Amino acid sequence: MSSYVPFADSWEARATIRTRPRRVLENDHKLIYPLSRQPLVLGQAFQQHCPQWRDFALVQTLYKFINDIVIFETEIVDRTARRIAKDRFAVAFPFAARYDAMTVVIDEDYHALVAMDFLQQTIALTHIEPITLPAEIELSHAIPAALALAPAHLQDAVELICVAIAENTVTNDVAAFSRDDSVKASVRGMMADHLLDEGRHSSFWARLVRLYWLDADEQDRTRIAAILPVFIGHYLTNAIQKRFDSHLIAKLPVCQAVRAELAAEAAAMDFPIGHQHPLMANIQRFFSQSGMLDSRCVQEALGPLLTPQVRP
Repeated sequence: MSSYVPFADSWEARATIRTRPRRVLENDHKLIYPLSRQPLVLGQAFQQHCPQWRDFALVQTLYKFINDIVIFETEIVDRTARRIAKDRFAVAFPFAARYDAMTVVIDEDYHALVAMDFLQQTIALTHIEPITLPAEIELSHAIPAALALAPAHLQDAVELICVAIAENTVTNDVAAFSRDDSVKASVRGMMADHLLDEGRHSSFWARLVRLYWLDADEQDRTRIAAILPVFIGHYLTNAIQKRFDSHLIAKLPVCQAVRAELAAEAAAMDFPIGHQHPLMANIQRFFSQSGMLDSRCVQEALGPLLTPQVRP
């Protein structure tokens, strides 16, 4: 396997668990969650019939976001990084990479802890209790769906690539969140802290995938490439978000006619899964950085998911 360049020194100097104080939620006029990330409150029906419930909807959406972080960090990334760190992964990596993987475990569990702290702070400040939150995220289905298609000897490699795609996608998502000046400074600060670590993580996962991909034989590459569209299709669905929005609408104190209008607008909010999907640019960038997009089999398998200029 090709040489690996560790980032342990960078982690010691910059990791948020080592360098950042606790973020305390402000009681000010700013939003607790970006309006752009909850289109329901920007819809015509919401604006017309229940704009006074905007903050309730945004707080509940923040709770879901926090819940998603906890699931993603502790049930998805932590699992894979911990197995790599403890050398219980079918793909062998050098000790330096396994050491870095353990720093990822520490970072991700810390991110989950900070998210839970913000949940408690938000409840204390707003006196708004969370509605029932999803027990899973899109990756909870997407990764098992991909693994079900992989032969036994490729399952860990497929898991590695799926987690790497997700980590590279979430990094850019977090970046947009941290720059929204309409949001409370502490929330943006939490996301900026998260981003500082995730930038290192996204590079780490892309590096591991590149190491694996360079050594993988062509038959294995082709098998993995065929699985990628299935994973992406499950990953980019918004079915869980739609169910949450429906549950949120059901909790609003409005009449049934308004509830039906809100539900109709929410149901229409969809992004077709293709190269124009908002997250596909991030995913394509990962495929390029990891070297996977250099392979003809990946180009052919992804087909219309890629921007036209890189299609085979």
